[in-house]
Amino acid sequence: MILEVESLQVRYGDVTAVSSVDLSVDEGQAVAVLGRNGAGKSSTLRGIAGASMPAAGSVRIDGVDVAGMRAEERVRRGIVLVPEGRRLFPQLSVRENLAVGAYLHKLRPSALDAEIDRVSEHLPRVRERLDQRAGSLSGGEQQLVAIARGLMARPRVLMADEPSLGLAPVIVDSIYELFRSLMRDGLTLVVVEQYVGVALALADHAVVIDRGAVALAGPAAELAESPDIWRVYLSGSEEEPT
Repeated sequence: MILEVESLQVRYGDVTAVSSVDLSVDEGQAVAVLGRNGAGKSSTLRGIAGASMPAAGSVRIDGVDVAGMRAEERVRRGIVLVPEGRRLFPQLSVRENLAVGAYLHKLRPSALDAEIDRVSEHLPRVRERLDQRAGSLSGGEQQLVAIARGLMARPRVLMADEPSLGLAPVIVDSIYELFRSLMRDGLTLVVVEQYVGVALALADHAVVIDRGAVALAGPAAELAESPDIWRVYLSGSEEEPT
């Protein structure tokens, strides 16, 4: 397994957002992280990425536990998060936003240009808008730029938090076709997604989180046929931080 997470716990002060999450995924595969709003999905990704330091548990990439490492060190080891809401720099150009993604690699200008060319080759819409301000793009285009910025960090595991949020179905389809293409090239994906069917169609495995812990886990195709997944969604737990 390229990524193994065991007994992950994430706290915000006195509030436990994630109490116990286990998940694992192999190279070139995808795991879908599902659950209702407030279940702890986003906090799980933040704990894996180091955007929120885990209070307990392990996060191993290639067998090395990085749970105590800073976020930038996890990026260097190949764990990259595309956050919910895109979080681009709206006044910067698309090209400049992509350059931010490669910051830790300290590339020379010629190497940076080559890396932007390599990444944008997968994303024609991004390539066409490299010199536009990121804030002038549509929501779907901004999401593609956010994914491209993540790819600039040369991830081995790319984590996408709600990549379809607020987007038209045709754009969602294009994003998931991109994900499939990246998986064929060997990239590993962890996807938090509101559209259960879309996520399960992409993923090899899935975990369903409820109240900060794993309520269901298994092969995505099996969970897609299981009534238990809807029981968890409709169970009516109290809201907790995402």
